[in-house]
Amino acid sequence: MEEPHRREIRALHTTSTLTVYQAYRPEIGLPAIRDGRFPAAWKPGRMTWIKPSFMWMMYRSGWGTKEGQETVLAVEITRDGFDWALRHACLSSYVRGLHPDRGTWQRELKRAPARVQWDPERDLHLRPLPYRSLQLGLSGEASSRYADEWIVSISDVTPLAHEIHGLVKDGRLDAATRLLPQEQGYPAGAELLAHLSP
Repeated sequence: MEEPHRREIRALHTTSTLTVYQAYRPEIGLPAIRDGRFPAAWKPGRMTWIKPSFMWMMYRSGWGTKEGQETVLAVEITRDGFDWALRHACLSSYVRGLHPDRGTWQRELKRAPARVQWDPERDLHLRPLPYRSLQLGLSGEASSRYADEWIVSISDVTPLAHEIHGLVKDGRLDAATRLLPQEQGYPAGAELLAHLSP
């Protein structure tokens, strides 16, 4: 199998939507699953991180076992919304050569409603892989748009997380791999990623 590019958005996507993952405590996750939108307890003012990588979400949430992350959501959002967030995002760390200087980057970061981190992708044992996966932080306008405009559906993938984790613990890696979401390279295009690719 060909190794992915070092920094590439890989996601479950259709012609109009893209799936991202988040994990919440049940008081937020369960109403979101039931109603297809976040409950009033979910605060759009706070930075919320969305992850197109299922395995990165498993690493972050400990397969949906960490406190406050027991409910793992697959949130299907519009590609238009996701692309808007990328267009308005700033890298979460300063990169010499990509940003004119540290001060300019700090001003951009403060102003941007979205921020991007590239973190090592994870394997089934949650070990880092040699290529990176996108995380997208949303705040302010981006967070509000996410909750109010971009969401197409919200589904519960906690049982899937637990099933795959059980197979990994039993050493049945082929069976676990077959259950993983089929994430493919996302056709973001150079103009969307030029300011986000160190």
